[in-house]
Amino acid sequence: MGMTMTQKILAKHAGLDEVHAGQLIQAKLDLVLGNDITTPVAINEFEAAGFDSVFDTKKVVFVMDHFVPNKDIKSATQCKQCRTFARKFGLEHYYDVGTMGIEHALLPEQGLVAPGEAIIGADSHTCTYGAVNAFSTGVGSTDMGAAMSAGYTWFKVPAAIKVNVTGKKRPYVSGKDLILYLIGKIGVDGALYKSLEFSGEGLKELTMADRLTIANMAIEAGGKNGIFPVDEITREYLKERVSREWTAYYPDDDAEYESVVEINLDEVDCTVSYPHLPENAKPAKEGRDIKIDQIVIGSCTNGRIEDMKAAAEILKGKHLADGVRGIIIPATMKIYRECMKLGYSDIFLDAGCVISTPTCGPCLGGYMGILAEGERCVSTTNRNFVGRMGHTKSEVYLASPAVAAASGITGHISHPEEVM
Repeated sequence: MGMTMTQKILAKHAGLDEVHAGQLIQAKLDLVLGNDITTPVAINEFEAAGFDSVFDTKKVVFVMDHFVPNKDIKSATQCKQCRTFARKFGLEHYYDVGTMGIEHALLPEQGLVAPGEAIIGADSHTCTYGAVNAFSTGVGSTDMGAAMSAGYTWFKVPAAIKVNVTGKKRPYVSGKDLILYLIGKIGVDGALYKSLEFSGEGLKELTMADRLTIANMAIEAGGKNGIFPVDEITREYLKERVSREWTAYYPDDDAEYESVVEINLDEVDCTVSYPHLPENAKPAKEGRDIKIDQIVIGSCTNGRIEDMKAAAEILKGKHLADGVRGIIIPATMKIYRECMKLGYSDIFLDAGCVISTPTCGPCLGGYMGILAEGERCVSTTNRNFVGRMGHTKSEVYLASPAVAAASGITGHISHPEEVM
């Protein structure tokens, strides 16, 4: 029996000719990632174990992105611990105020992830890098602490679900709509500890921003990882970012999948996930009776320049509805600068929005957009669990940047066609 893309990458990194679903393997790592929330715990475990070196100063990456600039004494203390460790061991990729961005947007932008690589991060959305044909997945801080020293970790090889994408995207539809539609179809545990492997003629309709968004939210279906094959869109994206050699992996013709999910893009419209699970997916056109208090456009899911463009095109020449707060968060400093250069920042400010430094802040209910009791937010983030963005009696509706922008203008959940 042949292997999937994920299984081939894991076999290579385990030094094996082949692996199969359920097999326990020890695999070498190309990159270990941590942020200001998870890295302090990993450092504590690293030190408790008596480790005195990292396996590669180029391959252990710290990104301070959740509460940076620091929101309080505790977050300042955690960042200081990370900063001290990075200096002590000479980490070449340490990102803090002025250089940082939201980690899962920053690493691809900086060319730190590439096809065929094996990557772990102490953050569940590390699965984002499957968009460039890497095996990437989230782990706990203890695993991160050990991996920083050893350069390898243990995996159980995941079984796979094939997602066959066909058709063409409809107007205003993006990768966010596709992944919300898919999660609505299979559920939040529909891919539990499985690899979501995307294929089909419809992939040529998906930009790299679409793919990064889709892979990012594989975890919201319970997936171990999400992964795309390399094509011309991938190669063009990597051309100016990755200078080292890399290897693309494709599934064997006889690769084994537990199931095949068919997605026809012709049938996917702008989609919103209602509280309190990403699987509660409904058409955006059905949300006219749901009034909102806030929109957030940003996060590791939808803070890229393409997302900023989609929002700007909707907001241009318009203003947020009375009583609606708008928070725009470019995912990296480079994207922030591009927003200014392209005039998007003026559009956002003229529409009544505020523009934040890159941060994960509101996504996890940290800061920069916390909700009070009874408030509703349309957000381009990735989770809408109870209390995710603030009060346990607030509500988060997940959507694309275009839908969030349109909803901000009308004051209720809206399809972009409603304002264009």
